[in-house]
Amino acid sequence: MYAAERHQRIVDEARRNGRVAVADLAGALEVTTETVRRDLSVLEDRGTLRRVHGGAIPVERLEPTLAARSTRSTKKKTRIAARALDEIPADGTILLDSGSTTLAIAGLLPVDISLTVVTNSVQAAALLTDRPNLTLLLLGGRVRGVTGAAVGSWASDLLGGLTVDVAFVGTNGISTRRGLTTPDEAEAAVKTAMIGAATKTVVVTDSSKVGVDHLHRFSPLDAVDLVITDSALAADDRDGLVDAGTKVACA
Repeated sequence: MYAAERHQRIVDEARRNGRVAVADLAGALEVTTETVRRDLSVLEDRGTLRRVHGGAIPVERLEPTLAARSTRSTKKKTRIAARALDEIPADGTILLDSGSTTLAIAGLLPVDISLTVVTNSVQAAALLTDRPNLTLLLLGGRVRGVTGAAVGSWASDLLGGLTVDVAFVGTNGISTRRGLTTPDEAEAAVKTAMIGAATKTVVVTDSSKVGVDHLHRFSPLDAVDLVITDSALAADDRDGLVDAGTKVACA
């Protein structure tokens, strides 16, 4: 069996059962445990699986796909995106992170707006590619299937040479203890570079992410100028975010 065939078998098994074990895979595939571990490392580098003790789990368990997230809390995300439009400067340059809420911003951009948009989101770029008044810059890199985001040194290095007016950044978690977090290391690095390139950083996230922490921290709260979320945010959570050094707007 070729390596590519093994990899597909492993991914299929992980998605079907929610987890795979090294010993079980070695027996089923008739290879050594060392071969399985190498396969799991390759699949983790591709962003398909996440290694855990004794095996691996599909990334969808930690990080739902963009398609799945786009069907959740759609009304809240639309309101958040509409509020975010108020932060876009006339004839300015913005960064759009990958994610369901930032994709909603792309969808709400007025057809007659004159703007430069930089994004690492394949979906956002596809949505905006035929807008005649926009200058669209798509960051390169490895595309993560689960989020449609270009990540890696290509994207980060390009961002290091840019200065934009506003970055609209999504997050998987936001807390007063750890700031902004995400499950994937490569996405965290690009998000950090986006914030570094921006004169103003606006985080767009629904309130279910508040108080949640993930593995990789990409920014403290005091580096964020504004958090736009929904009206379901608890008063205590809002006060905590403000006390940590950022402004909060509820849509």
